[in-house]
Amino acid sequence: MKHAFVFPGQGSQFAGMGKEHYDNSAFAKKLFEQANEVLGFRISDIMFAGTDEDLKQTNVTQPAVFLHSIIAYRTIESASPDMVAGHSLGEFSALVANGTLSFDDALKLVSIRASAMQKACEMNPSTMAAILGLADEKVEEICSQVQTETNEIVVPANYNCPGQLVISGSLKGIEIACEKMKAAGAKRALVLPVGGAFHSPLMAPARAELAAAIESTKFHNPTCAVYQNVVAKGVMDKDEIKQNLIDQLTGAVRWTQSVTAMVQDGAYKFTEAGPGKVLSGLISKIHKTAEVSNVS
Repeated sequence: MKHAFVFPGQGSQFAGMGKEHYDNSAFAKKLFEQANEVLGFRISDIMFAGTDEDLKQTNVTQPAVFLHSIIAYRTIESASPDMVAGHSLGEFSALVANGTLSFDDALKLVSIRASAMQKACEMNPSTMAAILGLADEKVEEICSQVQTETNEIVVPANYNCPGQLVISGSLKGIEIACEKMKAAGAKRALVLPVGGAFHSPLMAPARAELAAAIESTKFHNPTCAVYQNVVAKGVMDKDEIKQNLIDQLTGAVRWTQSVTAMVQDGAYKFTEAGPGKVLSGLISKIHKTAEVSNVS
């Protein structure tokens, strides 16, 4: 039986995150200062004293969640994952945990990714919506129908757990899709307070910028498989990992499928490292008998 370590993405941040680590751990303090230097601004100050609104800025949120996740992971004594996975942004944390990327290189890529995504959001006004209580197949069918009928972009973006799928697309496309989802029996179709259509074709400009950065970054052979969002299976080949990381920006986060694949491959224990308990809750809904814990 295997132990999987998982890492959260954007949305798990909170004001004051990481300050306790900074104040009580020389190692954590060193990593925070290292991150401040790599990023060129004091992200630690924003994490410790910034408002919720400050932390919602994509160029802050993504490196903040990544940094907190790595520090949390490294506080786990003798952490030795048999497999790793991350939700969206969390995939970069997972790749540090399994040795594919160095901390500095991953942080640089996260910063480039966040900046590129922010620019893509500004180019194409767009959003996301959470669809609750509808089968994945029905959500997929309605997204496809809206695209065909309106020529607006609407795609499944985050398969979070059974009965919870986030869709992504243009403002008009999401509005029309939400009405159709409710008419089809969704318990809720809630437009999310996000700046753009993450994990959709509208992120194509960001994908090009991130791809160039990834191709020029050194990737190492991983110590264990990473279950990547776009393929929902364990990957060990570093070139394949690179391509999947690039594809992730415009492709869906198949979290439900990834957790199912990890369980099928022997995972019985899941440890979430990073702010919040979002993934712990999702995993418990996907596989009700899994042993789930979190370290924040």
